[in-house]
Amino acid sequence: MGPERPVYNRILLKLSGESLLGSKPSGLEFDRLNQLAREIRSVYDLGVQIAIMIGGGNIFRGYQGEKAGLPRAAADQMGLLATVINGIALQEAIEKERMACRHLSALEIKAVAEPFIRRRAIRHLEKGRVVIFSAGLGSPFFTTDTAAALRALEIGAEVILKATKVDGVYSADPLVDPEAKFYEHITYEEVLNLRLKVMDSTAISLCREFKLPIIVFNVSIPGNIYRAVLGEKVGTKISET
Repeated sequence: MGPERPVYNRILLKLSGESLLGSKPSGLEFDRLNQLAREIRSVYDLGVQIAIMIGGGNIFRGYQGEKAGLPRAAADQMGLLATVINGIALQEAIEKERMACRHLSALEIKAVAEPFIRRRAIRHLEKGRVVIFSAGLGSPFFTTDTAAALRALEIGAEVILKATKVDGVYSADPLVDPEAKFYEHITYEEVLNLRLKVMDSTAISLCREFKLPIIVFNVSIPGNIYRAVLGEKVGTKISET
């Protein structure tokens, strides 16, 4: 048998801030970061071009600040800065695994990250560098899910791999409702009509318009990123048909 071949040549991996928690209730667990970097390395070694959209919920979420009385715009800006912190940490973990990596922020913070320029991001990917996107779209009121969908389209990614803490898409939260139904495959339309909390409706609508598939899977299971890239049945696939 020859070497395993990926079914996707360019991917966008959506990592939530929670995926960096490990056993901690908040903040960063560096063992978890290193484990994720090793998983990314296994996909990198297949020759896949990898972009990552990083969230910041492990440090700060906009709605937390809003509940405390901050204006929504200010609270969201704090959340965007949390993603930059995660981006710095993830870049270090990836480079520790001997992969070239570039961190591109939608907020201009030249001391720690390159500004996002679409052609530059694509060039980095073509040169075999892992690209981390942080600060979402640089604007309040937009989630990092929407940012992931837009960046995936901008760079010509063939799939969004949405890493979560559950096995895929369910009819309800399986951590709360043991009777929740698991979907091996579901359409964009069904996600929107059933109001499933997979990604926000703007992100789903963007992917539907441009027929960009989404694979939702449990990132805490070792090897799931690798298996998803090889086209094995992992989690839930969201697509047109």
